[in-house]
Amino acid sequence: MADYKPTSPGELDKLINLVATTKVGDGMGGFTETDTTVASNIWAAIWPVSGKEQIQNMQNVGTITHRIRLRYRSVLRSSWRVKYGDRYFAIVSPPIDPNEGHEFLDLLCKESV
Repeated sequence: MADYKPTSPGELDKLINLVATTKVGDGMGGFTETDTTVASNIWAAIWPVSGKEQIQNMQNVGTITHRIRLRYRSVLRSSWRVKYGDRYFAIVSPPIDPNEGHEFLDLLCKESV
């Protein structure tokens, strides 16, 4: 992240949605979890950062980490997820405001495959 470079609007070329998991009553005194779109059609840039593969429960599990940059928004929770197409990215750290300029936010995310 130390190699911050400004982003031109043309580099924000992916449309993403921000998704929150919410609990909804199931009508029988319990709850079920459901995904709720908090914000949709946000322009962003997505860069792969690293990847690793490991064995869990006798299966290969791959984890790919990404950096996602979007325009600054004052309300963004690290408990939310990013949806890009059919892919989901879990935000694994608090949003980073490069140079504290309130122009962009960088999200460090993890995608499980």
